[in-house]
Amino acid sequence: MIKKLAIASALLTGLAFSGTAAMAADEYNVSRGITAAGAPLGLHGVDPVEFIATANPVEGSAAFTAVHDDVAYYFTSEANMKAFEANPAAYLPQNGGYCTFGVSVGKKFDGDPEFHAVIDDKLYVFLNRAIFDEFNKDRAGTISKAENQWQDIRSTAVGAL
Repeated sequence: MIKKLAIASALLTGLAFSGTAAMAADEYNVSRGITAAGAPLGLHGVDPVEFIATANPVEGSAAFTAVHDDVAYYFTSEANMKAFEANPAAYLPQNGGYCTFGVSVGKKFDGDPEFHAVIDDKLYVFLNRAIFDEFNKDRAGTISKAENQWQDIRSTAVGAL
């Protein structure tokens, strides 16, 4: 019995490490640790479907969790979870959930959902109020620069930038 438990423990540990290896390039801004779903939490636990619908950050619940690209997202309802599962690209934060202004200058800073913009049904998050204010001076220019930079830095580890 103990041998079976040891083997199961080793397998689960291996699975946990294989999931984090896929995240090695830091393509998504996630919190440390993993959720009960076995993946790190994206968007600070804010429901991305509700966010796009209302342009307000509303905390989701672990009871409604969906995993996409090895990132867990929380939702406020089963309906929102199912909408996300049907079309994740429509709800994912831009630039992997990193600060859009930071990405526009080639950096991966944390994207805090408190500082956000929903433009053309796309969600952009920012590091803090000061950075968000800078973004508001040239929204289209910053978004354009971020789109171009993201192609170059998407698969680059945070520490390498």
